[in-house]
Amino acid sequence: MSETAGAPEPLLTADVERGTFRLRHATRADLPAIVQLLADDALGAGREAGQDMEPYGRAFDAIDADPRHLLVVGELVPHGEAAGAVVATFQLSFLPGISRHGAWRSQIEGVRVATSLRSLGLGKLMVEWAINESRRRGCALLQLTTHKSRGAAHRFYERLGFDASHEGMKLDL
Repeated sequence: MSETAGAPEPLLTADVERGTFRLRHATRADLPAIVQLLADDALGAGREAGQDMEPYGRAFDAIDADPRHLLVVGELVPHGEAAGAVVATFQLSFLPGISRHGAWRSQIEGVRVATSLRSLGLGKLMVEWAINESRRRGCALLQLTTHKSRGAAHRFYERLGFDASHEGMKLDL
């Protein structure tokens, strides 16, 4: 999905309190900002090691090469300025399944907004875009996991209509 010439086309453009918010496909040049966003909380700080960007680059290449996976960034362009910085990110994946009569589902993960810009509606804009894109691609549901300790995130997703219907489990390999 990488753009070969010029800046990637915006997926969404919205006027917000501090300027213009644009969602677009991530580029390899965005990786340092994405890793910084992922590491910008207590959980992420312990599991993201941004000094070695090679593993992130390999993951980016795999995501970028597969149309069933999107890595998206959000840029905030302040009022009166021509360019902005990456201030948000998420990954959206589309998964085929046998259950639910062969329904496709989407999964959103790695949803992050810069700490200083939370509560401005940027996260809501991103998740609503992901919901609409999932519907456009024929998905029957959009799923996510969020750590049990992230109470504010749980409330955020519930306000957007998500239901904590399942108990997620993970196995570190």
